[in-house]
Amino acid sequence: MTKKNKSLAELSVMTPEARYDFMVAEIKSSEAIWTLQDTDGCVMLTTEDEDCIPMWPSEEAARAWAVDDWQDCEPLSIPVRDFLERWVPGMEDDQLLVAAFPIEGDLGVVIPPNELESKLTAGKRH
Repeated sequence: MTKKNKSLAELSVMTPEARYDFMVAEIKSSEAIWTLQDTDGCVMLTTEDEDCIPMWPSEEAARAWAVDDWQDCEPLSIPVRDFLERWVPGMEDDQLLVAAFPIEGDLGVVIPPNELESKLTAGKRH
């Protein structure tokens, strides 16, 4: 079974680090990253110390989070180029982190946006 064919159920039993690696590979392949938005803008999560924007590798994974308190949210596709050029600097200016591929009960890996940028641009020449 290739990574592309993994179901959300299979992904949900992976470690946060494995989901993060999967997410990076999927984003590189699809050239899009997903988050959730509502009428007020992007969904924000707050840990004890940090504010995060949750991000996923697919619309399906983002939609799976849109339940309960988030049921009015819609998945938002962000082209990788836009993420790198606008979101990363904006998130850094606002001191926001990325919650990479959160699932129910697990916030996932929480990283600075420039770390995700480095993973997405590894091996690429600008």
